[in-house]
Amino acid sequence: MLLLGYDVGSSSVKATLVDGEKGSVLYSSAWPGQEMPIDAPFPGWAEQDPAMWWNNLVRVTRNILEKTQVSPENIKAIGISYQMHGLVLIDRDRKVLRPSIIWCDSRAVDIGEKAFQNIGPEKSLDHLLNSPGNFTAAKLAWVKENEPEIFEKVWKFLLPGDYIAMKMTGEATTTITGLSEGIFWDFKDNDVSSLITDYFGFDLNLFPVIVPVFGEQGKLSKEAALELGLSAGTLIAYRAGDQPNNAFSLNVLNPGEVAATAGTSGVVYGVSDLGKYDPLSRVNTFVHVNHQPPDNRYGVLLCINGTGILNAWMRQQFTGDLSYPEMNEEAASVPAGADGLIILPFGNGAERILNNRNPGALISGLQFNIHRRAHMLRAVQEGIAFAFRYGLEIMRETGIVPGVIRAGHANMFLSPLFAEAVANSTHTPIELYDTDGSQGAALAAGLGSGFYHNPTECFHSLKKIRTIDPETMLEPAYEEAYGKWREYLEKVVVP
Repeated sequence: MLLLGYDVGSSSVKATLVDGEKGSVLYSSAWPGQEMPIDAPFPGWAEQDPAMWWNNLVRVTRNILEKTQVSPENIKAIGISYQMHGLVLIDRDRKVLRPSIIWCDSRAVDIGEKAFQNIGPEKSLDHLLNSPGNFTAAKLAWVKENEPEIFEKVWKFLLPGDYIAMKMTGEATTTITGLSEGIFWDFKDNDVSSLITDYFGFDLNLFPVIVPVFGEQGKLSKEAALELGLSAGTLIAYRAGDQPNNAFSLNVLNPGEVAATAGTSGVVYGVSDLGKYDPLSRVNTFVHVNHQPPDNRYGVLLCINGTGILNAWMRQQFTGDLSYPEMNEEAASVPAGADGLIILPFGNGAERILNNRNPGALISGLQFNIHRRAHMLRAVQEGIAFAFRYGLEIMRETGIVPGVIRAGHANMFLSPLFAEAVANSTHTPIELYDTDGSQGAALAAGLGSGFYHNPTECFHSLKKIRTIDPETMLEPAYEEAYGKWREYLEKVVVP
């Protein structure tokens, strides 16, 4: 049995074809080769055309079929992972009404904060475990307030993964995990939040039909099958946001387990059964993929918007033809702490861990007679690692205290320096695994279709590549550097 998984990000669309019996990857492909564009018509805005996601998904699917020459009839289930917190609006003809307002867009911050105060912080946190913040509900309210002519045409609002599922099946559906990530879910009432719908004046008819995270979410339509080159009737058996899915990919399903990723944004995602929240909503609590009351599973998410995008920006602007491995090697040529050079990586929209402030990326301590490009490259990677440490300190207040952090051997975790900086600054071992979001989505489709009976069967072939332990000789240098980094952060950003 063959399983196909997609990871629809803001940078690219990746797909992986898995042999279900062996649990092995037959082929992986990503499209396009360069990062997909993000449009910013105004400062703080971030938009993408959902048609671009679909077109790239078609390209990557056909590439996999061409390279493997498998029979489409042998692909029995499809899983979807997607960039979280985005907003896609469609009319009754399933046509998109405006570009998607994606995860790193900051325009709705004030709307979410006003809702938080008017609903009441205690009531909001008690029922939603979050502030409406800058999430999907606040973005939908922004459209209602600022683009009423578009809002009047809205039939359904969708998350990015819901849009992809709709393109595959023709049906507008969503999941409880998806609604929770958009701050539409009432954890106390176990239902769509009347606090949100009443406050913003959202008609319940705007909500898609709720389907399970694992299980039948529809079947591939004839039209979609023709575009993709797949077989009509193929089961869509799983859907989750990229961070819950990343955790699933790493077999992070039980309380106390923690996953991380460092792509365009950086995330630490811990699983809890307590339903705790941060009173300031600097980290956020959502429904995890395996949440089945009374066995409650909540995902506590720390997000740093400016992560890999900062490293990519450095490469584009300052390194010429250097590859990422060459950048890593050059960065490692200077000592921990980068001889006093400090970089705050917050240049990709409002940061939740900074109470939705958007300070931009900042540099401190630059000395022309001391620092060279290698120092900049190291300070970038350390600044991102220190932002992880800062966020983990907040997460501890919700009961997440990691004994180990699991991550895929991908993106910035391909850098030995970055993995070392995270391990030593957080004083936590890092385990790197040979997996990614699209592979995890494929395995999850196997679970959702009933081919696998439990997660243990899914992960029998999951391979740990290596462990990076904190080093006694390095920890003091990183602790000193982090102290200076945090002191600068709190001087210029944190009140």
